[in-house]
Formats: sequence, structure tokens, C-alpha cells
Amino acid sequence: MTIDKTQLGQYDFSTSAQSRTHHAHVMHDLGLGIVKGYYAENSILPGDAELLERFGVSRTVLREALKTLAAKGLIQPKAKIGTRVRERSQWNLFDPDILIWHFEAGVDLRFMESLAEMRLALEPEAAARAAERRTEKQLADLYRWADRMGERNDTAQDFVHSDLQFHLTIAEASGNPFMRSLSALIEVALVTAFTLSSPIPDTERHAASAQKHRAIADAIAARDPEAARAAMRLVIFEGAERVAQAERLKNGVAG
Repeated sequence: MTIDKTQLGQYDFSTSAQSRTHHAHVMHDLGLGIVKGYYAENSILPGDAELLERFGVSRTVLREALKTLAAKGLIQPKAKIGTRVRERSQWNLFDPDILIWHFEAGVDLRFMESLAEMRLALEPEAAARAAERRTEKQLADLYRWADRMGERNDTAQDFVHSDLQFHLTIAEASGNPFMRSLSALIEVALVTAFTLSSPIPDTERHAASAQKHRAIADAIAARDPEAARAAMRLVIFEGAERVAQAERLKNGVAG
């Protein structure tokens, strides 16, 4: 399951190969290679001389790119041994670049299910707290984004933008700085999940999805934490099911 980066529209956090700096180009090429498994876990990356020849960059640029990858948890320099690729469990999956590389490389259904599980652990509780703490302005913003999601002339990118803003507004309305920060950290994951699960161009699903988001806003307006929590869980479950269904159809599996 891959995603074309152009589908992310204004939320394409990566840059084109032509506009990347030398540092970013080296980092992207090595990072994507690690995520794809071209450089296996616990293997040793090629030495500096080979990488310098391959990329045609200065030693300073190469060193800075490797430092960045190390900070992301992908690699670990070892004296007299070389640079080792760390195990996947040690990677920082909240890092936007690492998430983008996963989607560029192609993610499986299990990856998307894991993302949905993480969202279920965070967003229903954020919605419940928003029902208790939201301001009138935040509530107005929620309804504005829900209404925009229901606009019939929406493109998929417009829908995803409104969807993201709706969920980020809830994180803000929760009044919990950790929830706000975590939502910002996983923004690229949310955008990609929303893109893959977008109901557009299915008119009926489009309307139903917008209505279910409005139900979240209604529960928050009523200051009903349990209803807000349940409505958010429903939205996440149904989005995950759309992703699973698309994967089944792609693989020719009915149901």
C-alpha cells in the first residue's frame, strides 16, 4: 500500500529531488533505503569512501546526513566497526521523515492497523476532554471544518485538509499540551491515513463521513464526554475499515 506524494497536496512534507539540498538528498536516499530494507537491520552501511563516491558530496555533508539519521534512531556509529543500522523497534516512528519514507516504500495493512490503534489510544480521549474544556471559538471552528468536509465540490485534498484541521482543533480543545504536541508530531501520519481512507469520490460515503464528524462536534457542543469519545472511536474505526477494504479490493479479495 503506497501513496503518491502528490496526493498529500499542501501537506507534502518532503521536497522534490531537484530542490533538495545535498544533505537532504543523502539523508533521504539512505533513510528510504533503510526503511525499504535495502540496508537490513543490524547490517553495516557502506564506508565513507563508497558513500562519498556514490553521492558526490563533501565529507562534511555526508557526516551531517549520518548524524541526522542517527538522531532519528535509524543508525548508530560504532568505532572501528562502522555505522550499524538499528533494529526497527528503535526507530522514531513519530518522525515525519521516517513516516514519509514508510509510505513511499509502501506500508502493509498491519502498519495502518497499528496507526489506527495508536489513534484510538489518543483521539477519543482528546474528544472527551474537549467536551469538557472547549471554548466557543474552538466549537465554531469544529463546525466550520465539519461543514467544509461535507461540501459536494470538495476535492480529495480539500477533504483531507478539512479532516486534519478538524482533528487538530479537537487536540487543541482538549486543553492538554501533551495531546496537542502528539497530534502535531503525527500530523504527516494523520494526513496520509486520511488520504488513504478518504471517502471521495463516493458521494454517499462522503456525506456519511462528514455527518459522523459533525456528530463528534455535536457531542462536544453538548459537553458530553462519553458521546464524544464514542463518536470519535466510530470515525477512526470506519476510516480504518475503508483502508482495509481498499487493500482487499487491490488484492482481489472480496468482502
